[in-house]
Amino acid sequence: MKKIISGGLALAMALMASTAQAQSTAKPTILLVHGAFADSSSWNGVTARLQRDGYRVIAAPNPLRGVRADADVVADVAKSVDGPVVLVGHSYGGSVISEAGSGETGRGAANVKALVYVAAFAPEEGETALGLTGKFPGSTLGPTLAPPVKLSSGGNDLYIRQNLFPAQFAADVPAQAARLMAAGQRPIAEAALNEPESAPAWKHIPSWFIYGDGDRNIPPAAMAFMAERARSRQTVVVKGASHVLMISHPEQVVALIEKAATAP
Repeated sequence: MKKIISGGLALAMALMASTAQAQSTAKPTILLVHGAFADSSSWNGVTARLQRDGYRVIAAPNPLRGVRADADVVADVAKSVDGPVVLVGHSYGGSVISEAGSGETGRGAANVKALVYVAAFAPEEGETALGLTGKFPGSTLGPTLAPPVKLSSGGNDLYIRQNLFPAQFAADVPAQAARLMAAGQRPIAEAALNEPESAPAWKHIPSWFIYGDGDRNIPPAAMAFMAERARSRQTVVVKGASHVLMISHPEQVVALIEKAATAP
C-alpha cells in the first residue's frame, strides 16, 4: 500500500512539474491594436505570420473614441488572457496600449510583459497625439483630412479624403489595396487626438519601436524622440516605409514582435 501511495505521489509531482514547465515556456499572447483611419484587418499579414510561428493572436477592437475609454476596452481583453501578453499598437493605438498596459494604476492589465510600437505614439503623461505630431516638422496629415463629420451626440469624427488616402497613409501599398483601405477607414473622434495620456506604461514595461522613414502621418523625428525617451530595447527604421508598414513590411514587424515576445 505504501508503495502504491508513494508511486501515485511521485506521478502527481511529475505531472505538476511538467505543467509548470509547459506554462513557463508557453508563448505569450500577441494583442494587436489598430490606430486611426484603419481597422483590425490592417494586421492580417502580421497575424498570419505570427500564427504560423505558433503564437495566439488577438486583433483587439479599438473604438477610437478616447484614450482612456479605448484603453479600458483593450485592457479588458488583455485581462481575459491566461498568461503574459505583448501589446502591439499602431499609430494612435500606441497611446492606447501605453494606457492599457499600466496595470500598476489598477485600471490597466497587469499581465502585459512587453510593448511594441509600430509607427505609433508613446506619449508622456499629459501629452496628446496631436501635440506630438506637431512637435516636429514632417506631418502632412492635416490638409488631407475631410471636413469633420458632426456627431449627433456631440463632437466630430475625422476621416482622410479618399482620393488623398493612398499617398498620405499607404504610399508603399499596392494602389488597389490602398483604395480599399480608404473606403473602409475607421474614423477617429477628434477629441481622442486631444486627450492627454495619464499613465504611460512604457515607463515600467520594456518597449520596442519600428517605423518607416517615409511616414507622412507621424514625423519620423517624433518617433525617434519617443523611442529614445522610452529607452527602447530595439528601434528599427524601415527605409522608405509608409505609415502602414505592418501591411507593406509585415516580416520586419513580426520579427520585432517576436523579439519582444521572447525577451526575458
